[in-house]
Amino acid sequence: MNTVSFACLDADALGGMQRVTHTLAQGLARRGYDVHVIGLHASADPVTYIEDPAYGHHELNPGPRWRFGATKRARRLLDAIAPGLLVMTSPGVVTRLSGHLGGHRGIGQYHGSFAHARGTWHLGAVKAHYGDLDQAVFLSEDDAWRFSEAALLPNTWHIPNPLAGWPHRPSPLRKPRILGVGRLTGVKRFDRLISAFARAGRPDWELHLIGDGPDTDRLMFHAVTEGVSHQVMFRGRIPAGEMPTEYRAASLVALSSDHEGFPLVLGEAAAFGIPAIAFDVSGGVRTLIDDGVTGVLVPPGDVTALATALTELMDDEPRRAEMGAAARAHADAFRLEPVLDQWELLFAHLSR
Repeated sequence: MNTVSFACLDADALGGMQRVTHTLAQGLARRGYDVHVIGLHASADPVTYIEDPAYGHHELNPGPRWRFGATKRARRLLDAIAPGLLVMTSPGVVTRLSGHLGGHRGIGQYHGSFAHARGTWHLGAVKAHYGDLDQAVFLSEDDAWRFSEAALLPNTWHIPNPLAGWPHRPSPLRKPRILGVGRLTGVKRFDRLISAFARAGRPDWELHLIGDGPDTDRLMFHAVTEGVSHQVMFRGRIPAGEMPTEYRAASLVALSSDHEGFPLVLGEAAAFGIPAIAFDVSGGVRTLIDDGVTGVLVPPGDVTALATALTELMDDEPRRAEMGAAARAHADAFRLEPVLDQWELLFAHLSR
């Protein structure tokens, strides 16, 4: 099958899932596939992920909702695209499109973790719809197994998210700087990271938070109450092209989220040879961090353990260097080409 389409709720919004979708689409198009990216509705704040896309790009609705007539438009679009594979990137997409595949074979992808899905409507949607598709694809072997058991899925597969690029120069790990990257919103729990950083008590270090969001003012006040406002730098949103400079200026990366699927920041940090410290919240996180070798995993929500891990690595430059080198070697498996190879293995499996 030479046609591959990816469908997202909003294909051009700022987010890891969207970035991964466009990265995969461009990679497969360059391998000779006829690739299409479909947004079920337009993003209110669109982001350009690929400057010169080699794939088709379509939007079913000009507004932010699944409006009247959208199902007919979806059918017409899918009928106009040569029969192939349709990768539906979330339960919301699967529930809207799985009954209208026409000549396409359906792949249900899930970009979150089993732990997160279990506490939301997502697990019910996966149970109801993903087993009827040709394949259900998850981000890690652990998550695929958990979904197969809990949702009784006979068709699970796992493929990690790819890195968009590969840096030729890693970080020298010399600056006393910790990096946190992500939307400043509740699920990322940067308040916990700020508290852990404060407890580490290293006045010569800085914590740089890259991203914007509705919790900015609250987090700034939290830094004041923790007594580290002069050490916590709120950098705002930084263009993707400038992020290599930020990674090379960091010596540690920390992730304090309540839940994550396959967080690209950990893969990107590893590619720059930066050890990471993260809450152990998913199979994807465990895939990206080899605990004690490329970084440190701590129990979810345990601020004291996070502070201890930060302190130990802030104080141990040789260990940071050793872990950073191991992290870069580990991240090689998540480069775009090996991940595209895994997608092609799945395509070959479905064509048998």
